[in-house]
Amino acid sequence: MNRLALLLAALATLGATALPAATALPAAVGETPLPSLAPMIKRIAPAIVNVATRGTVKERSPQNPLLDDPLFRRFFDVPPNSDARERPFQSAGSGVIFDARHGYILTNAHVIENASEITVTLQDGRDLNATVVGSDEPSDVAVLKVKPAALTQIALGDSSRVEVGDFVVAIGNPFGLHNTVTSGIVSGLGRSNISSDDVENFIQTDASINPGNSGGALVNLRGELIGINTAILSRSGGNIGIGFAIPVNMARTIMDQLVRYGSVKRGMLGVTTYAVLPDIAQVYGLTKAQGALVTQVVDGSAADRAGVKIGDIITSINGTVVKTPSDLRTAIGLLRVGQKAELALLRDGKPERVSAVIAEAPRAPPTASLKPVDINKGLEGASLADAPGRGGALVRGVEPGSPAAQAGLRSNDLIVGVNQGNVDSIQQLRQRAEGYATLVLEVRRGNTIVLVPVH
Repeated sequence: MNRLALLLAALATLGATALPAATALPAAVGETPLPSLAPMIKRIAPAIVNVATRGTVKERSPQNPLLDDPLFRRFFDVPPNSDARERPFQSAGSGVIFDARHGYILTNAHVIENASEITVTLQDGRDLNATVVGSDEPSDVAVLKVKPAALTQIALGDSSRVEVGDFVVAIGNPFGLHNTVTSGIVSGLGRSNISSDDVENFIQTDASINPGNSGGALVNLRGELIGINTAILSRSGGNIGIGFAIPVNMARTIMDQLVRYGSVKRGMLGVTTYAVLPDIAQVYGLTKAQGALVTQVVDGSAADRAGVKIGDIITSINGTVVKTPSDLRTAIGLLRVGQKAELALLRDGKPERVSAVIAEAPRAPPTASLKPVDINKGLEGASLADAPGRGGALVRGVEPGSPAAQAGLRSNDLIVGVNQGNVDSIQQLRQRAEGYATLVLEVRRGNTIVLVPVH
């Protein structure tokens, strides 16, 4: 224990009664100054901004419960969304000045969702009108642009070098309180299945993140940006010590595409994968239970053309280790159509390498406004997506403890039938579910078919 720690411990054991009420800790003990984050905070605080938005959203007004019955609505020919009305809203979040020269600010896509007016407030009190350069909902990243006048940008770190246990600081505007600073450690890495999107590789931290912190900065003790605060895990809506940030390396990749193209045009590899669990690792003779086991290859897809086969275990993509199927989905989600994916595989226990050119994903029918709970309450907590190239409704994620989880649905389940009828899409799932309180789902899970009742 060093001299400073010994002296602080000695002061603590004296108790409050041994010191006058007005006594404060000294600025230094001998020649050793007390540690403080203040110099670092002062340096980076001007790069953290408040993002205020105004706009309108559609909401449903109070109505007769009979109108929630699909049979009643169809019988009386009640048009969909006939009871929706527009409501003005205003909200506030945070942002980080990423490029002072060009006036680019990084924030969350959900912070500016439905906004028709965006105002950025700097630390010095200036209000600047902002325009949206681009927004990417799957990664929850958005780029704003303001007039580049005397801006301060933040230094960038390397999120690939972050480790569990590193000290971090979160800066943002929770509850409208400008430039609030909280500290903690990195609690976990590579977190996924937090939201409904596939492009997830969150940094978990216990630094307090509350409403309004979204889009703010997660920095290391050198003041380097390592993440963009984006979400919390909470039943009450307040902080309980489980917060998530988008790694800066991912955010920078998304931002580059948004600035250059205005959008992120994602493609598909064309495989269905399953986690390599310990029992699967034993079957395949692996020393580590990690990787993505290929359970299906879409005919004519990028993976098919590259020579990927069922039973292959994908261990890395473009030099990045693939520990779980989520790692693979995230890596593919960051690539644009036409880019190469160098895959390292294990095939029959032997290493193989193939090169796939990411292909454009088939355009799915517009089902973004459809929520699983609109199909059946038993599907609440599940995230569904059409499965391009193979048909069915893909379960992209399941919220722990939700009705869908309690029913037995799992991530990567493929719903191919309901109540003895085939299902080719989410829309068809909804149509076949109308009028039924209980659904018996026919689910393809890996190479097997299981029945999952939900109600």
